Amino acid sequence: MKKYNVFLLSLAFVFSSCEDFLTVVPETSLSSATFFQTEADFVQAVNAAYAPLRPYYNDRAWLLGELHSDNLYYGRNILFGATENHQNLADFAVPISGGTTPNVHVLNAWRNLYLIIARTNQVLDRIDAVDFNASSKSNVKGQALFLRAFSYFHLSRYFGRVPLHLKPVATREESALPLSDEAEVFSQIIADLTEAVPLLPQKSQQLPGRVTQGSARTLLADVYIYLKRWSEAEQVLAPVISSGEYMLMPSYDMAFSESVNNKNNAESVFEVQFKEGPEGLQGNFMYQFMPRPISITELAPIMGTINPQELGGEGPAVPTPDLIAAYEEGDLREEASIGYIFLSASFRDDKVYPYIKKFQSNHVQHNNHGMNWPVYRYAEVLLLMAEAQNEQGKSGEAVNLLNQVRQRAGLGASTASGQAGVREAIFKERRVELAFENKRWFDIMRTDRIQEIIVPYGQRIISNPLDYYYPPVPGSVPPSNAFTVLDKFYPYPSLEADLTPHF
Repeated sequence: MKKYNVFLLSLAFVFSSCEDFLTVVPETSLSSATFFQTEADFVQAVNAAYAPLRPYYNDRAWLLGELHSDNLYYGRNILFGATENHQNLADFAVPISGGTTPNVHVLNAWRNLYLIIARTNQVLDRIDAVDFNASSKSNVKGQALFLRAFSYFHLSRYFGRVPLHLKPVATREESALPLSDEAEVFSQIIADLTEAVPLLPQKSQQLPGRVTQGSARTLLADVYIYLKRWSEAEQVLAPVISSGEYMLMPSYDMAFSESVNNKNNAESVFEVQFKEGPEGLQGNFMYQFMPRPISITELAPIMGTINPQELGGEGPAVPTPDLIAAYEEGDLREEASIGYIFLSASFRDDKVYPYIKKFQSNHVQHNNHGMNWPVYRYAEVLLLMAEAQNEQGKSGEAVNLLNQVRQRAGLGASTASGQAGVREAIFKERRVELAFENKRWFDIMRTDRIQEIIVPYGQRIISNPLDYYYPPVPGSVPPSNAFTVLDKFYPYPSLEADLTPHF
């Protein structure tokens, strides 16, 4: 008996036409035959395509893109059984069997991203056939194209070859597709974004929180840089820089949405929207990042809530000594990004732990905050352009852009020279400027530096576990399989492999 992709299939039942089963379409039930009729319907549908970004960024992307790097490590609590799904990512020990893994974070990232794809396919399959305001139609279509391309870009960087769904799934047979080659997937990503750019308005003409022409151009440039198509990246980014729509915020800490008034600010190119309160739109990633165990009195000053509660278990996202050492003397970003907390219940002799501070935002209720997640900032636009220019031999122009980012951080001009020197300077600048924003693993893997960076990083942890937040307890050391799975791509999720014959 064949089995199929559960999320694509579920979307088929939500929106599929009933015409194959009934000769009369029920007018009181929600289906594609009755829903996709008006401008409001398509706006509602594209809004739904944004929704999976919240669980993806709150619960998954930072685990796969930041914990799985040399920027974050896993804080142990010997009174708590290891959370293996987190620990395996931090230890580069993701279990693999037959090319698949049971790791739940890999599974849910896959499902979040394909849910976005399924929802955008519903919009894109029907929007051209429905007559409504041309400007609004272009805007909605451009957003759907961006979100589909965005999802496939993340999937391709995680897994390499993936199923390329471009049409709504109407039957069980359609839900399981073969794996497409990377080149085919990237060709579709580029096609979607190339079509989206002229359809989308500039940021000043778009509703806050929605993708814009600048968002699409930045994503397309990111794709080109991943593919080492440097001149195309430069060409697509130049209008973002010259548009006047974006600027670096005066100070680094102001770039992040610490309050409602600071969301989608002048530096924001695209950020995932969260809302504090009871509507179910909140985030809690600040709590997931905290080292543990933390008492009420230790946590309360950081969160500012009226009902602080202690946090037990293990803390999976502690900034590494390696990242802390990467900040230059006087770099204002270090204090804005990393704080320190005394954990009285810790078994370590040194009970002071670093924690991710850059997303800190006071809020009312425990485990419920509205801090947006920055996906692309103008600072990254400048660094992407600098990389594209340097790889074409325009190192002087690249350094000028690099220095704009450094100046805001309180640093002097870069002394890097020559293409190789400037390349390394940009790579290092991305690490500290974009720390904890899910860029580090992708930067390491796309530049083919896994062996160079992760192998000695793992050796340092194995040799000196006390330096990496292990308690001084006999037997409290990295597992025997730590840093043995150094593949460029993640294995496919095993539960999804049960639903398709193609991997």
